[in-house]
Amino acid sequence: MLTQTLKQARRTAIAVIGFTLLALGVVMLVTPGPGWVVIFIGLSVLGLEFVWARRLLKRLKQKASDLSDAIFRKPASRENDRPGGDS
Repeated sequence: MLTQTLKQARRTAIAVIGFTLLALGVVMLVTPGPGWVVIFIGLSVLGLEFVWARRLLKRLKQKASDLSDAIFRKPASRENDRPGGDS
């Protein structure tokens, strides 16, 4: 019975800390501060106990990666599009 109580206490502590970090991150989106970083940390904490948080974090990481690739990728070089080419 003690182990179940400890498990519930751990789950509650993780939920409180995770949701607090998540809320702080949302507030920091409109105030000075690293909002997205805190949101990712909050979801990581929540992901320790909740599957929905793990799935959301995975989806957000994929979207961030796609956005980063779209912004920072080098344009493909095409030989025929250069001025003074042989075409």
